[in-house]
Amino acid sequence: MPTYEYQCQACGTFTMLRPMDQRHEPCQCPYCGGAGGGLQLSAPALNCLSSSQRQAIATNERSAHAPQTVAEYQQRRHPKGCGCCAPNKPVVPSKANPLGLKSKTGPRPWMISH
Repeated sequence: MPTYEYQCQACGTFTMLRPMDQRHEPCQCPYCGGAGGGLQLSAPALNCLSSSQRQAIATNERSAHAPQTVAEYQQRRHPKGCGCCAPNKPVVPSKANPLGLKSKTGPRPWMISH
């Protein structure tokens, strides 16, 4: 549900989550309980967002109405050695890695690195 701004005569502006078909109906002010005014239209605050946030919003909007097809997914380029394009080769035990671990544990093997 989208968020809409309404104008109360006593309290000022307040926002409400409402279904789109009820956006023009007056609603009760959450602060004073009085009958809220009509819908107040304002521009979205997209100029306050960083470019990465705007790109994420655009990606989410696209995936909502036009998700990626199997053909589009198969045409996508993956980085070398990704797990979905080729089977992973098992790590062979060697003198430097006698247990055949995928990563070096270091002096404290019980510690989890971040």
